[in-house]
Formats: sequence, C-alpha cells, structure tokens
Amino acid sequence: MISLTLLASILMASISIYQFKQEAKEYHKQRLERKESAIRDHIYYVIENTTYPVNTENIPLIFKDRIYELADIHTLEINLYDLKGNLLKSSRSSFATDSVSQPISNTVLKLVESSIDKRYVEMKNLQNVKYRASYSQINDERFKPIAILNLPYIEDDEYYEREAERFLVNLAQVYSLMFLIAFVLAYFISSYITKSIKNISDKITITRLNRKNEKIDQLASSSEIQLLVDAYNSMIDELEESAVKLAQSEREEAWREMAKQVAHEIKNPLTPMRLTVQSFQRKFDPNDPEITKKLDDYTKTLLQQIDTMSSVANAFSNFASMPAQQNETINVVKSVQLALEIFNEPYIHFKSNEEKIITNMDRTQLIRVITNLVKNAIQAIPESRENPAINVSVFQIDTTIKISVQDNGIGISNDLKNQIFEPKFTTKSSGMGLGLGIIKKIIENYNGTITFESQPNVGTTFTVSLPVKTIE
Repeated sequence: MISLTLLASILMASISIYQFKQEAKEYHKQRLERKESAIRDHIYYVIENTTYPVNTENIPLIFKDRIYELADIHTLEINLYDLKGNLLKSSRSSFATDSVSQPISNTVLKLVESSIDKRYVEMKNLQNVKYRASYSQINDERFKPIAILNLPYIEDDEYYEREAERFLVNLAQVYSLMFLIAFVLAYFISSYITKSIKNISDKITITRLNRKNEKIDQLASSSEIQLLVDAYNSMIDELEESAVKLAQSEREEAWREMAKQVAHEIKNPLTPMRLTVQSFQRKFDPNDPEITKKLDDYTKTLLQQIDTMSSVANAFSNFASMPAQQNETINVVKSVQLALEIFNEPYIHFKSNEEKIITNMDRTQLIRVITNLVKNAIQAIPESRENPAINVSVFQIDTTIKISVQDNGIGISNDLKNQIFEPKFTTKSSGMGLGLGIIKKIIENYNGTITFESQPNVGTTFTVSLPVKTIE
C-alpha cells in the first residue's frame, strides 16, 4: 500500500512538472506573438508616416532613431534584415551589432518565404539559455516585401521554476505527513490484527507429529481470526488421529518386514535339513557296515543347520533389544587393540597418534563395533587379492574420536550405498545382514555417527565418530 502511495505521489509530481513546463512554453509563445503583433503595428505606422521612399535601401534611414524608441517601448530587441538576410538596422548598440550580428541563414529565409503567413519561429538553446526568435516579412503599402523583422526573445522560466519548486515542497510536506499518519495507523492496526495470529503462529511452530499438541483456547479478535483458530484446532484433531494411524501402520509394517526376514532366514536351513532326512530315510540300511559313519554325518548336518537357525534367532533378538549399557570411562586406544587380538590375519594393522583417548561408554559394545567392522572387512577381501590389507586407526580431532577401518576389498557399488545400513541388507552369501544395523544403533546411542567411503574393486573405509570425555 505504501509503495502504491509513493508511486502515485511520484506520478503526480511528474505530471505537475510537465504541466508547469507546458504552461511556461505556451506563455512564452503567446507573449512573443503579442509583442510581435504590437511591434509590427508600430513599424507600419512609422512606414506610413515617413518622408523617405519606402524600400529596402531606405530602411536604415527610416528607422534610424525610431527603432530604439520601439525597442524601449516594447522592452525587446528589434532587428531588421534585407530579403537576403543581411542586417540593415538593429536596436542594439553599433559595437554589439558589429561584433555579434550574423546574417539570416538560407534555411530560415526559405522557411519564411514558404510559410503561408510569411513567418517562422526558431527555437534555440545556447549556454543553457532557451530563447526563440521570430522572423516575419515587412511589406510596403503595395504588399511588396521590403525587409525581414527579427525579434530575439529569451524565455525566462524563473517564475515557473519557483512555482514548481514551491509546489514540490508542499507536495513533499503533505505526503510526509500522510506517510507518518499511515505508519502510525498501520502499526496499531497490525498490532491489533496480528496479536491473535502470533499466538497461532507460535502454536504451529511447536506442533509436532510425534507428540501431544495443545489446542488454542481463546476468543479471537475477529471472525476471520476465529475461523483460523477453528481450522488450527481441527487440524490438531486430524493430526493426532493421523499420528495414531501412522504409528500403528509403521508398527505393522515393521512386524511384516521382520516376519518376512525371519521366515526367509529360517527357510534357508530347513531346506537342507529336509533333504538330508529324506536322503537318509531313502538310503537307510541297518545292515550297512558304514551305517555308523553315515549316521554321524547325518547328525552333524542337522546340528549345523540347527546352529544356523539358533544364530538367526539370536541375531534378531539382539537387534530387537540391545543389552543395557554399562557405561564406564575407557581408553579407546586400548579397547580397540583388545578387540583386534582375536584376529589372526597378519594383514591387519593398527595405528594411533595417541596412547590414551578417553570416553565414556560400554567397553563390550565398543569391542562389538570394532569386531563387526573388521570381520566385514576380512570378508570383503577376495582370496585372489594380492597384498590384502586392513588398516585400523584411532585418532582425535578436537572433541571427537575418530575410528577408521580401511580395507582393499571388493568395495560397495554406487547403487547399493543407500541400503548399506538397512537391517535386512547384506552383500554376503550368508548371514542376516544385521551387523551394520546393530553397529549404527550402538553408535547413535552414544551421540556418535558412522560413515563410509567406498570404490568398487578398490576398497572401503568405515569411520566411526564418538565424543571425547574431558578429564577434569
């Protein structure tokens, strides 16, 4: 609104200035015409009462002294030229006439001659001074042209400029007062209107899907605001209903996914168990001399598959409910070294820039994280890899502990990177794919993060970040 008012004021000022200029232009045009008409009447009066023959050659004699009288009477410079544009007589002093007079150009002479009223007005702007000069023919009593009358007229716009300046000052004062009043009114009106809106805005800002949200219980300042309050309260009811449905849907979806995964993992060992039993039943011969050995092989196969099913159950149990944390102050460097002692691979290397980096967490869970990462790194290195290497490093940056496990294995393809931490995802031919999901859950419980960088057939680096505990 204010911008429109400002635009309107600028437009009004522009139109007013334009009108002032047009009025000044019209005023000077009419004034010159009036002056020219009066001077021509005087010139013809002098010509009618002269004793000299009326011709071009006698113009200087006819107006020898009278031209100065005419110039004084009409307060305007008067110049008389012959029909070729040469100066015959001027009301200026002889010195000024000799120094500045110029003949009329052929262009102006042609314009005067070709016009209907034998008159032409030339507009000029010299040294920032605007002036117009009229040229018109003077005729004798037989209407024969004998001279050209030139009246130089300086346009003095000082009066109009003062009026325009006064108008703009008054306009600025009026609009300044209007702006001040508009600002004051806008402040009070906006404060009145936005009081209720701010309360609604605050409520909306703290509205969350996963928590109990409060309704707005107040009388609105207007019917429009009351409609907004009612809409917000209705939204809260719908939001709570949607939150309940969403939570239920998520739980059902999670159970469905878990059931599918459990069923899949249990079916894997059941198939070889069924085939083994059927094969043993079909080939069973109590008189077979190797019956004892076959029974032993049969038993080992069943026990192996039972162990697989047991590991499946344990893995899902561990993922569903993490053991309670037994937090203690530990040296991360020593704990990582302890976790690496169970591995016999000679290509596992450990490095740390500190002998002691202290944090507060469950030592068993930290060892579990390192064990899983190193085990995954070992499994990622193919047997055909020359110079296999796994580099485990621990270092501290400011208040953050960094633990990295780097291998030169097969890497992770780009299309699988987004799924690497999903509970049911695995790139291995065996296992449940829960290891990295459990690791991520452990690390996040300690306000840490786990990231990785990988290139296919080059290797993978997992980096664990944990907060440092300050020693007091």
